[in-house]
Amino acid sequence: MAAPADCSEAALAAALADVPGLARLLEIDPYLKPYAPDFQRRYKRFNQTLDDIGKNEGGIDKFSRGYESFGVHRCADGGLYCKEWAPGAEGVFLTGDFNDWNPFSYPYKKLDYGKWDLYIPPKQDKSLLVPHGSKLKVVIRSKSGEILYRISPWAKYVVRESDNVNYDWIHWDPEQPYKFKHSRPKKPRSLRIYESHVGISSHEGKVASYKHFTCNVLPRIKGLGYNCIQLMAIMEHAYYASFGYQITSFFAASSRYGTPEELKELVDTAHSMGITVLLDVVHSHASKNSDDGLNMFDGTDSCYFHSGPRGTHDLWDSRLFIYSSWEVLRFLLSNIRWWLEEYGFDGFRFDGVTSMLYHHHGIGEGFSGDYHEYFGLQVDEDALTYLMLANHLIHTLYPDSITIAEDVSGMPALCSPISQGGGGFDYRLAMAIPDKWIQLLKEFKDEDWNMGNIVYTLTNRRYLEKCIAYAESHDQALVGDKSLAFWLMDAEMYTNMSVLTPFTPVIDRGIQLHKMIRLITHALGGEGYLNFMGNEFGHPEWLDFPRKGNNESYHYARRQFHLTDDHLLRYKFLNNFDRDMNKLEERCGWLSAPQAFVSEKHEDNKIIAFERAGLLFIFNFHPNKSYTDYRVGTTLPGKFKIVLDSDAAEYGGHQRLDHNTDFFSEPYEHNGRPYSLLVYIPSRVALVLQNVDLPN
Repeated sequence: MAAPADCSEAALAAALADVPGLARLLEIDPYLKPYAPDFQRRYKRFNQTLDDIGKNEGGIDKFSRGYESFGVHRCADGGLYCKEWAPGAEGVFLTGDFNDWNPFSYPYKKLDYGKWDLYIPPKQDKSLLVPHGSKLKVVIRSKSGEILYRISPWAKYVVRESDNVNYDWIHWDPEQPYKFKHSRPKKPRSLRIYESHVGISSHEGKVASYKHFTCNVLPRIKGLGYNCIQLMAIMEHAYYASFGYQITSFFAASSRYGTPEELKELVDTAHSMGITVLLDVVHSHASKNSDDGLNMFDGTDSCYFHSGPRGTHDLWDSRLFIYSSWEVLRFLLSNIRWWLEEYGFDGFRFDGVTSMLYHHHGIGEGFSGDYHEYFGLQVDEDALTYLMLANHLIHTLYPDSITIAEDVSGMPALCSPISQGGGGFDYRLAMAIPDKWIQLLKEFKDEDWNMGNIVYTLTNRRYLEKCIAYAESHDQALVGDKSLAFWLMDAEMYTNMSVLTPFTPVIDRGIQLHKMIRLITHALGGEGYLNFMGNEFGHPEWLDFPRKGNNESYHYARRQFHLTDDHLLRYKFLNNFDRDMNKLEERCGWLSAPQAFVSEKHEDNKIIAFERAGLLFIFNFHPNKSYTDYRVGTTLPGKFKIVLDSDAAEYGGHQRLDHNTDFFSEPYEHNGRPYSLLVYIPSRVALVLQNVDLPN
């Protein structure tokens, strides 16, 4: 462990003078005081970079419009303007079907700072020399004399045709581009995210399309009560089985699902339903693929990436950006802006943030929570500065935008305002929660579940830094792992999910616990909630993309939504519960309310009780004990009614509760609450009570 940080009074005073909101951060978390100089340095680096961008580029607004000049663009006169950054190249040329693939007939002119540009006049009749749909390549002559055929890093559309090994760069310049009809929705008060993958959204064994998702999946998402979708695997990736995490073309929407115009229609349609749309953005690394991707673009291993071992991620076998590079900053910030402006996305979930934040990339690190782990030489402050710049840009352009960090380390202030020296993210993923549920299902009998440990995991988050809670995401659905439904019910999901057969003990337990786990995660675990598509109804198969290891099969690369529409199958019960849980949150707003007050976590009785947003949540995790007249504390006097009951018939429950019952709290102090009421709590049941004397 590093030596304790030392921060003198003078150093603290200097930090407070330099960082406008630092006093507030240290008030929220006084344990950060020794690290005030770190926040000072981070904030000054961010500010200095922003100032440099202002001096050299005319401001971040102009700097982040790189896509308006780099790549290939039609000019007003019908000519073509082309620009690339290839500092390691000896020569750069444009070729394509427009010049019969002559590699050297259109040379770029060398500019300063490794940039190259080319103007191609229109034909004599003023028609386009390179019409929409033309195939292009950048030709690079490397310093060693090698001739390399490359796709522009700024390419807006790339396609792999039939059995081709490599992608074709298509000049995308339609005569009538898609016009957005609907305005962006306002930032949701509570964020309920449906994590989605377009390609697997059909029950058929094929790659589904943007059109299919728009017509068939968006209405389901809306009906389930989600107000946000997080789209994965949109940025183009040559290898489908990488799940979209090995990007080859950062500005291209994946062509395997359709055209850019069809993705725009998807986003626009979601907006018409009041659904916010986030993009899963991967700026933590890039594919090693050099034929289709950024790697070795100019014939060197540096260009966009660190040279040598520092430029390769050992576990992901991918390339790592050099965030201190001026042109890499331009590229990545322009990429952020492109997806906001061109496609109308409302924000981003940043993938692999832990890998970006530390020189060790989180490899082999346990992250105990000791503050020394988050400061000092192990932090990659170039990457952190980039993330601060990205958040600054996003929230300046669109103040209602949402950014989410996928960070397993728990870095303090990552989701605090930049003015406090923080990272500027709106939310972080609460990544310990799904691990806890799987650990319990894998390693413990139901009667040995520790209520205190469950509550601790669900409530252990930094004050005023918002979290997205989830019981499981795509990670838990992948082959090699198991979804919660699979951990609970396994093979019986294939044989005993018909309502025409009696409950088996396995299916009964699975259905009841599935609902309870999701509700307690939703209500107690964060300020936002996420579910991966299909998991809401206990999708009966894991997720595995076509690859050599499974004979290129699409059997597991699909989602069987039709199972919830079959009234003879029990999947509908889980689907109904997920819908009503979201609808209740929409009405009562617990995600945007202050953290819950947990009044009970009883180990022997297996009871957890808490209040949030004026609702009383009661969970009985005991496998077989029900309790009559169980006393539960509350802060509110008056009459309570059941507003959600996991034991109800429409959720596959045993209907042991009468919903016409009125529960009255009395001024009898219990578990630190001034009032209490008596409730019948059946085994394996989650209940939500609402005080009906309060105005809605």
